[in-house]
Formats: sequence, structure tokens, C-alpha cells
Amino acid sequence: MQTVEQWIQWLGSFGSDSDGGVTRLLYTPSWKEAQEALKGEMETLGLLTFYDDAGNLFGRLEGTGGERSCILTGSHVDTVKHGGKYDGAYGIVAAITALSRLRERYGAPKKSIEAVAFCEEEGSRFPYNYWGSTFMTGTASYTAMEQTRDQQGVSFMEAMAQAGFGPGTHGRGPRQDIDTFIELHVEQGAILEREQRSIGIVEQIVGLHRYTVRVHGEANHAGTTPMAYRKDAVRAASAMIVDIMNETERFGAPLVATVGQMELVPNTPNVIPGEVIFTIDIRHPDAEALQVASESLVATVQRVADCMGMQADTERWMNVAPIAMDKALTDAIEEICKQQGQSYRRMPSGAGHDAQIFAAHCRTAMVFVPSRGGISHSPLEYTEPEQLEDGVRVLMDLLYRLAY
Repeated sequence: MQTVEQWIQWLGSFGSDSDGGVTRLLYTPSWKEAQEALKGEMETLGLLTFYDDAGNLFGRLEGTGGERSCILTGSHVDTVKHGGKYDGAYGIVAAITALSRLRERYGAPKKSIEAVAFCEEEGSRFPYNYWGSTFMTGTASYTAMEQTRDQQGVSFMEAMAQAGFGPGTHGRGPRQDIDTFIELHVEQGAILEREQRSIGIVEQIVGLHRYTVRVHGEANHAGTTPMAYRKDAVRAASAMIVDIMNETERFGAPLVATVGQMELVPNTPNVIPGEVIFTIDIRHPDAEALQVASESLVATVQRVADCMGMQADTERWMNVAPIAMDKALTDAIEEICKQQGQSYRRMPSGAGHDAQIFAAHCRTAMVFVPSRGGISHSPLEYTEPEQLEDGVRVLMDLLYRLAY
């Protein structure tokens, strides 16, 4: 049987880039090849395989107890453009490995367990995240996707059909029989590595507010307009950003704020910018603290605008509430770590995951393993083979408790 690291490298060959990264976008040929290859491996290991109509792939270890409900574990097969080999892929191969090893050691479980390779989570090809898990839970519909197109103008429905999926293609729509979901994932941050912990037990996935700020100044000649007469939108935006970052640091961890996108108008070397548009991404695991911080940072924008005699318009266009993981499951994971002698910490997830979709529908848990240097969404993404195996051991013990 392959090691987890060998599985990771094998799956990374589907959509591999010349720089060592992976580009495996939803419904593309490399995506389909990866799903089909996973299906073949699942079958070789004795799992019952099937797709749903969206392209989520399942490998089922049938239970003997006659229960209709089942336990689901896995992650997403798609990647960002020029991403790493571990994000999403680790959760899939860990699930397959855990089911295979459990079957080999203990035979059939009492309760059915399924490994899943979600068709999509990243939103890298189409402007929509979590299609695989939102389809499964019935929180997304084909209707919502009908007008969606990728950057080449290909429609979502057309791409799905070309890959062999869509309404009625496999006779499997949203599920009502999942009572537990467990996602194993690389941390995508540096906390576990810096604290020398083997396992991260996720207690909640952070909430997210995202804003667009438009700063209105006055475009004018760069050479003939004295500094005292200017209404420089870049100068105002720069002051806003500095104050936003300083205030975020005053609030303290775990609050984070990021200005990740900026546009200057007219964006010409010899013209004082008359308008600047930038985004603010604000995250915190507590809903009330997130709201207080967001209001404060937005007020900071307005305060700087008023001080500099300019207008600033702020629009919130994303509002994702924090999601808590199931306490009984997180407590069980902590107990398993203690029994195994694994170093661990309870922590929030600063990134979104399929687990946040399932948490509203069933018992959900999430487990992290370290990421070297905290690097993710990059060809440099890496987790030590021993750390990969540590995560699988925790997953196996949890599945054994739940299903055997």
C-alpha cells in the first residue's frame, strides 16, 4: 500500500505545472482525469464508488448495522491556479488511506463510512466557492449557476455537461443521510509549526467581512498642482490603510485585516489620482468581535476622509458568519491526541473550508496538520510525511470510535 506522501505525489501529477505546482480546475480534463484515477484506486482498495450529479466522487465502506445514515470524510480535488499538492488533496488521500487501513485491520464497520473527493471548493475557475459541498447539502442549485461563466466565457452548465455531469446524469442529488463530516487538512498557516504541535483541533472557522472602499479625490496635473492644493486620493487611501493596520494590531489576535486589492484612477504617472478603490478583508472567530472590529475599521476610513477633506464610500459585499465545530467531536479528537501522545492545540481556522458548509447540517469536525513555513496556495506548499501520517492516525481512531 502507498504511503500518504506517495499518494500526495501521485495525485499531484494530475494537472502538474512546470514549476512543481498544480493547476486542477473544476471540470477541466486534468480534473476529470484525477477523479477517474481516484475512482479506480478506491475500487482497487475495495470501496464501492459512485459520483453524484455535480461530480463529487465517493468511496463507500458499507456498514453491517443497517443504519441509513453514514459518516463522510474527505476534502476537495480542485486547486487554485499554480497551487500546491497538499491543499484539499491531503484530506482525500487521508480519507481513502484511513478507510483502507480500517477495513484491513477490523473488517466492515457497523456504520457506513464514505471517503469523498469534492468536485470544487476554491472558486478558481468560476466565481463560486464550495460548489461540491453546497450541492451535497442542498444549499446551492443549478439555477444559481446558470449565468456563471469562466474567464474564457465558458458557461458553468456547459463545462459541467462536457465533463459528464449535470442534472440527472448520475441519479444522485443532494444528500440527507450524512450525520457526521470530518475534514483533515493542512493548516495553511504557521502556528502549528512555530509552536511545534503535531495536530490542530479546529474549534471554529472564522467569520469574514469584506468591503470595497472608494476614495474620491480630484485628478489634476502632477507638475503644476502645489502639494497644499491637492486632493490626492492615493495619499488619503494610504493614510486609511496605515490606520486600519494599526487599529487591527491594537484589537489584537485573532483579528486579522488585509487590504489585498487596489485600483488607481486614472493610473497614469503624471496625473494625481482622483479615485482609489481598495478592498478590506476582516476575519475573526467570534461574530460579535468581528462586527465591532468591522464597524471600527470602517469608521477609521471615514475619519481619515473627513480629516483630508475627501469623500469615501464603503460597501460591505461579503458577510460570512463564524461557524463552530461540534464540541463532542473536538473533545473526542483531543482525547485521541492525548492517548496517542500527540502534541496538539485547539485553534480557529483562518481560511474557509467545506467543513463550514456541513457544520450547519450535521456534526462536523476539522483536524489540521502543520504546513512548512505556513505556505499554501503555492508550489512550495509542503508537510512532512510523518506529520501527514500523524493526521491519518487521529482520523482512523476517530472513525473507529464512531463507526466500529
